[in-house]
Amino acid sequence: MEISGWLLFILLVQVIHGIGTWKLYVKADRKAWEAFVPVYNGIVLMQLINRPKWWILLLFIPVINLFMFPIIWIETLRTFGKKSTTDMILGVVTLGLYIAYVNYTQVTTYHANRDLKAPNKTMDTLGSLSFAIVVATLVHTYFIQPFVIPTSSLEKSLLIGDFLFVSKFHYGARTPMTPIAAPMVHDSIPLVGTLSYLPKPQIPYFRFPKFQEIKNNDIVVFNWPSDTLDNMYNPSNIRVNKPIDKKTNYVKRCVGIAGDSLQIKDGIVFINGKELILPERAKPQYLYKIKLKANSAEEIITEYDIRESSSVFEIKNEIWDKPQIKEELTKNYAFQEFSRDSLKSYVLGNIDQDLYRKLELNYSLSFFYGNLTFDKYEKLKEDARVASIERKINQEAEDGIFPDFKDGRIATTNKWNSDNFGPIYIPKAGATVKLDRKSLPFYKKIISEYEGNDLKVNGNEIRINGQIATSYTFKQNYYWMMGDNRHNSLDARYYGYTPENHIVGKPVFIWMSWDSNGKGIANKIRWDRLFTTVGGDGQPKSYFQYFLIALGVYFAFDYFRNKKKKKQEA
Repeated sequence: MEISGWLLFILLVQVIHGIGTWKLYVKADRKAWEAFVPVYNGIVLMQLINRPKWWILLLFIPVINLFMFPIIWIETLRTFGKKSTTDMILGVVTLGLYIAYVNYTQVTTYHANRDLKAPNKTMDTLGSLSFAIVVATLVHTYFIQPFVIPTSSLEKSLLIGDFLFVSKFHYGARTPMTPIAAPMVHDSIPLVGTLSYLPKPQIPYFRFPKFQEIKNNDIVVFNWPSDTLDNMYNPSNIRVNKPIDKKTNYVKRCVGIAGDSLQIKDGIVFINGKELILPERAKPQYLYKIKLKANSAEEIITEYDIRESSSVFEIKNEIWDKPQIKEELTKNYAFQEFSRDSLKSYVLGNIDQDLYRKLELNYSLSFFYGNLTFDKYEKLKEDARVASIERKINQEAEDGIFPDFKDGRIATTNKWNSDNFGPIYIPKAGATVKLDRKSLPFYKKIISEYEGNDLKVNGNEIRINGQIATSYTFKQNYYWMMGDNRHNSLDARYYGYTPENHIVGKPVFIWMSWDSNGKGIANKIRWDRLFTTVGGDGQPKSYFQYFLIALGVYFAFDYFRNKKKKKQEA
């Protein structure tokens, strides 16, 4: 829905409010016209029901207003003597229209000084719960939201099981675009698994002023632009065109900002022709081929805490010497030979049961692939048990790489893949690019989906909103998000640009870190990561001990204060 549509909708609501309540305003010695004036009528109503005037602001905050409207309907009915359970239920289930029924058909009395306390314990509990939900939703939506890292795409910078606080205000808090939704859950309701929202209506995109711009190397939470999963807890094969703010939350490092030229060479990111120097806290991982002198793969993996590794199958020499077996492996499977001069050869890939038996395969105990940081690579290189270690750099064209030409022309011509990619331009608001059949694949989704234009292509002719186009000017900024775990990250190399209206916030603090692989409760908690900041210079430092000291001081202060108070009362 466009802004003009929302203004008309708000005006319609105001008219309905005026028609449905003007007699009640008169009953309270106010003027009938006051019930029809937008915003002012709300301020007057807050005075009539003896509630703070600032409540009117909460009625304009999406999601929060879903709780505030029923509260105000009930308060209005109680103010005019309709305070039975039936009255309150009718007020809510009729979406406030029961007030209009009372307005025209019932004899009412205005209770200016009514008791504001809840009539019973149930209503008191519901009131307290509603207030708590409103406050929590306000904080969750506009200030700080908790997240947990579910995947290893940022290993070893952020770990699976890190519990984060994400700031909404650093990059400017975004108002919810999906107004009818359950509070404080994302696209689906936990345990139940059903969608947590109604896809329509949609509120136009709006973001409050930001405190800082997104910079190269910032870690950012955003809505995954290509998300079409029906829900994040139990996805099926059903495609869902999800609202922007209900797309799955991703967290990646922003390596390229609007206006940058980006290229990846042998896995290293270059921005505007210069290598992107990552901050000290960043710990990128790459895929390495590791050959050992003895059968000690399991020992090495455990000792060096290699969390992501893949075994390879070992083929017996007498089997390998059969030409038909070689041909079958090369033709049908992802084949890797470690050394043509060695006594053994190895194969990677998914092997069906028949071929498994035919080749008499076993997992190798001396050769595996592992994701390593540069520091871990340097240590392994010096380990006497390691025969050789080599970073795997893909030089061949890779399917599914952005912009994902189905006929493979770009991938085949440029041999683009996750390690060697680009250069590409990252669009900036107000910038204009040339459009032709060669450049269109990079910007097609931006033009048609992200910026809502009607795009049609007929041969070499490109039409945008019915007009022949040879150039395009971008309406918003875009970003290039990548995981530090370079060979295990679904990121911009596959789905492309992230629009600015998909930005959620900035991770600022790790308050808890849980290692599900740890043995025993004490070892499952990563104590050195508790109460650490996500950004900043130097290595992360835990402030957990200072938190415990502050907590102890507070409890001691509270204890002595209460003790002194009791002594004075005695």
